[in-house]
Amino acid sequence: LYEALPYPPRDPEDERKRLVTTWVDDLPMISHYGFGGRARFDAGFRALVAGGGTGDATIYLAEQLRSTGAEVVHLDFSAASTAIAKRRAQVRGLANIRWVEASLLDLPSLGLGAFDYVNCVGVLHHLADPDAGLEALLASLAPGGAMGLMVYGSAGRAGVYQMRSLLALVNEDEPDPKARIDQARQVLSGVPPSNWFRRGEDLYTDHRTSDAGLADLLLHPQDRAYSVGELYDWLVDRRGLAIALTDVQRGRSAYVPGLIAGPQPPRVIARIAAMPERRQHEIAELWSGRIQTHSLFATRAPAAAPYGDAAFVPYLFHEPVTGPELAKVFARSRGQPFVLDHQWSGVSVRVTPGPHVPAILERIDGKRTFGEIFAQVRALPAFRGPAPDDEVLFAEFREAYEVLNAIDRLLLRHEDHPLPPRPA
Repeated sequence: LYEALPYPPRDPEDERKRLVTTWVDDLPMISHYGFGGRARFDAGFRALVAGGGTGDATIYLAEQLRSTGAEVVHLDFSAASTAIAKRRAQVRGLANIRWVEASLLDLPSLGLGAFDYVNCVGVLHHLADPDAGLEALLASLAPGGAMGLMVYGSAGRAGVYQMRSLLALVNEDEPDPKARIDQARQVLSGVPPSNWFRRGEDLYTDHRTSDAGLADLLLHPQDRAYSVGELYDWLVDRRGLAIALTDVQRGRSAYVPGLIAGPQPPRVIARIAAMPERRQHEIAELWSGRIQTHSLFATRAPAAAPYGDAAFVPYLFHEPVTGPELAKVFARSRGQPFVLDHQWSGVSVRVTPGPHVPAILERIDGKRTFGEIFAQVRALPAFRGPAPDDEVLFAEFREAYEVLNAIDRLLLRHEDHPLPPRPA
């Protein structure tokens, strides 16, 4: 399939005018969720893209690591896909990528060494034995390393699998790939509004973009999907991994019932919020019905940056919003509950900012630590009376932090671990 129709389809010349970003491969995200905010992206850092395809993750990682001396290894068994990825790197002038044409199942015998970060996005669910693929990845992961994974989600793809079953019947005994695609397009052109694929078509668009997209979505000869419960059974219970779910553009908010129920949630939300996190994630998946893929960071032990340490630097990410701009949003409520709406994630939630929250937000610039921010807030003449200590300010800011971190717009790094410059 990927020799005939490399996916995703990419024109290498487009590298001259834009950089494709990939969600779990942002270095700030990798550091926050995979290394406790203490990642060292230096000459010793090694990243593996297992099943790199036409190169989105490889190119993005290599571009971010361009000036660090770190190495990116692109592993894929499709010569056609790898050729596209190589040309993209050539156009960008990237010299920090090693190219290996092989299956990720061959990793233990390839002698590539250990990797600090392993990307495997959209690959494991296509293997006959996904756990064998995971085993190969874990064998290549350095101690203390992190993985960025993505597998299909069953709830959001329910209509996809019904359509795949329909097309399998229509295309039965049809060996010609072009004919299979043509017949699939004919079926799609006549699908009625009652069809579950049509009802959920706002969730998936690949079939509209290209033949490669249609084939990957609806004609792939082998894939499976996972519910949240099955994902926990596999990665946490059976493999002993710690996972941090982060849906593209929405972060873990997609898995938090209280953040998908709206600003006036039903009373049952209080009951759900008292449940274990895993159960909440299972409920949220079924409640929203729109999670098509599960993106996550996986580590051998919990590794997310800790909230509550004054030596950590909070910084805003993913959108060009500043601390002072956010401070104005929170200050308008004058300490009263208000509805915070976030366009890109779809989160709409009622928050109650404490008196010091706008002043804290105003000083978040990606350079100051919490300790430095809190010291400046305590010195403000507007706040009279006993100066709140760090513990009090952390408790007051927690609600704002949890909401902004849940949509992955506020991350943390340790003061001794600066991040490489962002690509232009």
